[in-house]
Amino acid sequence: MWDRLAAARLCAFPLPPHGHCPNFAGAREAARRLLAHPEVAPLRTLIVGPERALLPLRRLALASGKVLYVPQGHREGWYWRVMDPAGAQLARMAAVGEAVRHPGAAQAAVLACVAADRAGGRLGKGFGWGARGLGLGLPEYTLAHPVMLLPALPCAPDSRVALIATPRGVVTAP
Repeated sequence: MWDRLAAARLCAFPLPPHGHCPNFAGAREAARRLLAHPEVAPLRTLIVGPERALLPLRRLALASGKVLYVPQGHREGWYWRVMDPAGAQLARMAAVGEAVRHPGAAQAAVLACVAADRAGGRLGKGFGWGARGLGLGLPEYTLAHPVMLLPALPCAPDSRVALIATPRGVVTAP
């Protein structure tokens, strides 16, 4: 998938996309579509991954007044509770966010992906907090470029998502 995205020039910083969830072209529009979806729009509190592909979603969600819990990569089990739009960027979270041990009020989670399928299977980069699973019993969603959306994944998914937002629309998993 990383080779396909790179060859099609569908990735933005950080480059190359290999080894992480790629920051894909159209991530902002996919974020808009997810946040406007009737299942997500009324939610006030989300867990959102720290990946660069989710930066547009963090910005839009915070600007709309949502509270975000962003996993701290260097402290397993810890989150930044962020309400200030300046906290959308990872480098600013420590200055404007609050370190908390549990995302108590979270209503759903948005995880980045490397690939997803139409049945709701999601593959991350293969390690990190998303690959370990949240285990919180919350609905999970992801953003993907249409190239990243496959008819079926080539292996078992890291997790299952209810919605996959692309720049073209939102796919509801069965």
